[in-house]
Amino acid sequence: MTNPYTAPIPPAPRPPDARPLRKRALVWLGGSALFLTGVLIGSTGDAEQQPVEAKVRPATTVTATATTTATPEPAPTVTETVKVKAKPAPTVTVTRTAAARVAGAGGGSGSTGGSGGSGTTSRTGTCSIVSNAGNCYSAGQFCRNSDHGAVTSTASGTTIKCVYSSNAWRWTAA
Repeated sequence: MTNPYTAPIPPAPRPPDARPLRKRALVWLGGSALFLTGVLIGSTGDAEQQPVEAKVRPATTVTATATTTATPEPAPTVTETVKVKAKPAPTVTVTRTAAARVAGAGGGSGSTGGSGGSGTTSRTGTCSIVSNAGNCYSAGQFCRNSDHGAVTSTASGTTIKCVYSSNAWRWTAA
């Protein structure tokens, strides 16, 4: 540990240069000769270049523009009329079935209606949504796109609903 009240020890002096003076002078002469040679070689390549002026003057530019404007004749206006066809909406048919009255003893068959696809049957049920052919739907049949989520009844009066089942829209018992 050093004493804080004493002066620090100065660094040791630099030893004298070991090279003689003549060798140091040759290094300086060789370096300056090399520098002057580079300056002379670099200045000889400037023969074709012009000196740079302190103020840059813009070059004069002449621009000639020839414009010819042709006015086109107005073209006829074409208007296309498009008639829009309305999408068919689902047909809702409400049918009431009345019981047939026998006009005499043993004289009739006791049933009305037919199987011609009119949407009415002799059974007691009614169907509010019918197929494109006019028949009542039954459970398990495919639904139309317009019937998704709708509720109706079968020909026998059972309520059915159009639901998504087995990767398809089908009528199922509600």
